[in-house]
Order: sequence, then structure tokens, then C-alpha cells
Amino acid sequence: MSFQDELNTKLKGAMREKNTVALESLRAIKSAILLLQTQSGAKETPDESEIIKLLQKLVKQRKESASIFRDQGRDDLAELEEAQMEVISQFLPKQLSSSAVEKIIDKVIEKIGATNMKDMGKVMGIANKQLAGQADGKLIAEIVKKRLG
Repeated sequence: MSFQDELNTKLKGAMREKNTVALESLRAIKSAILLLQTQSGAKETPDESEIIKLLQKLVKQRKESASIFRDQGRDDLAELEEAQMEVISQFLPKQLSSSAVEKIIDKVIEKIGATNMKDMGKVMGIANKQLAGQADGKLIAEIVKKRLG
């Protein structure tokens, strides 16, 4: 079953259950994919890596919005954003633990012989490709800085 078929099935299920949070979240995913497809030079159907990047972006947006709402004392809106974040996250690959990410980054550093912060860009490029969709970019950058700093 393709990603879009799975998305449509979940959308129909959310409609039947009258689950408004899931419905809004799934529609946001579908809308973002349609926007991606209609961009100039875009392929007919996005591949898995493009979809993962898109989903990560949607989760990050909701995480930032929830944080802002909490800072402003709007817990009701923050909870809605967090609920949508949970629905979108179910389509992402399982996130690795920070210790697993550290091991992968250590291997990358050893492989390219990185010794200081000048090599951070090289390490980040390789690590981001290897950990695509499995770890947050902030966590990766944090660990790389700690290892090279």
C-alpha cells in the first residue's frame, strides 16, 4: 500500500469516527503533499525521503506553535497542536534514542577523520543523510558539537 493510499484510508476512518483532530492533521498532510506535487519541476508523486522531510516539517511547525501557545498561556491551543503532532508523527519512521544517534555520529566522525569544529559541516551532511527521519536535526547538531567541540 502506497503512502497516499494509507493516508486516504486513515482520512476516511477519521471521517467515519468524526475525529476532528485526526481529520485536520491528515488533511494538512494531504494538502502539503499536493503543494509539493504542484511546485514547478516536481515529480508526479514524491518519493519516500521527500514525504519524510515534509512530515518532519509539519511536526516541527506544530511543536514550535505549541511552545509559543504555552508561553502565552494558551494551553487549549497548545494541546490541539500537540494532538495534531501525534497524528502526523505516526507516519514517520521510529525515532532513534540519543545513545543510538551518538553511536552513529561517532562512526561518521571516525570514518571521515573529523577532529575539530571545522569538520562539523562534513559530519552533519553525512549524519543527516544516514539519520534522515530517524532523529531530530537539533539533536544531531547538538551531539556533533559536543563530540567535536
